Amino acid sequence: MPPEPLTPDRILEATEDVLRRYGPAKATVVDVARALGVSHGSVYRHFASKAALREAVTERWLAQSHAALSALADAQGPAEGRLREWLTALFEAKRRKAGDDPELFAMYMVLVGENSTTVERHMETMIEQLARIIEGGVGEGEFRPVEPTTAARAVWDASNRFHDPAYAPEWSRPGIETAFEAVCDLVLRGLHA
Repeated sequence: MPPEPLTPDRILEATEDVLRRYGPAKATVVDVARALGVSHGSVYRHFASKAALREAVTERWLAQSHAALSALADAQGPAEGRLREWLTALFEAKRRKAGDDPELFAMYMVLVGENSTTVERHMETMIEQLARIIEGGVGEGEFRPVEPTTAARAVWDASNRFHDPAYAPEWSRPGIETAFEAVCDLVLRGLHA
């Protein structure tokens, strides 16, 4: 049986495994190549640098959240419920990632510290989804007239404690759900018509 072809997806899967095993500080492209049974040059043919490989792993990891949240943003129904559900899903996804996959979460933290374009694109995607919910609420008269993108950025900033990885140590503390609900309530009262 011929060996499985080396594809970007295979490399990314192997990179995730290597990152989980060694952590983001110690994982190397050579480790990834060794896990795949290829030379490190073969990996570099698909990803020009270690930084590009790390960005691609993070982008893939974040994209898993995008699809679920996008479905909530585009769902039918009252905007208030969709906005609360979207914020709750984001918070739960971030907590799950921090708790269930700490090595990849650590990689994400490294990229946040490096001002990664992947992280910037992720934030813009999240704000665009929020803006769609808000725009729908304004259109239905549920929310007061606001510029959707500006309001979405305000919601993103107001809920920062519940999705910014810098706050991850707080996400398992007692009372965090109560604090989250209080922020959601405040945000929604501010948007209501």
